Amino acid sequence: MGFDEAFNYKEEHDLGSALKRYFLQGIDIYFDNVGGHMLDEVILHMKVHGWIALCGMISQYNIEKPEGVHNMFSLIMKWIEMKGFVENNFGHLYPELVELCIKYLHEGKLVYVEDIAQGLENAPFALVGIFYGCNVGKQVVCIVKE
Repeated sequence: MGFDEAFNYKEEHDLGSALKRYFLQGIDIYFDNVGGHMLDEVILHMKVHGWIALCGMISQYNIEKPEGVHNMFSLIMKWIEMKGFVENNFGHLYPELVELCIKYLHEGKLVYVEDIAQGLENAPFALVGIFYGCNVGKQVVCIVKE
């Protein structure tokens, strides 16, 4: 998928060891949509002047007592910038994004992966599978083949 390194956080028993193993020099940029313990551990492995983009907290959505982030002092000491955002903050840029994405698709610079479930009867399984990491890429349900 074009990343330098990646791993499934759900398959790692020791996140700190995994981060050290895959990112020997530390992490420059982290795009977080997991939150919780994963975010807390990543903060410890960020490089000085690192940047963390927060766009979701999937690990926190369905739990009774949300986990806190305990390593905030590292943000100060390493001059790390952490900022939250949601896509609707950038709606005014959507036409420009579509134009750029079409160009990149044609040039082969933008590649996507779809996980296609066949038939409406498989839609519930496809939806639930998203929350368990069963899909790779964009989950799609094909209702009828043309």
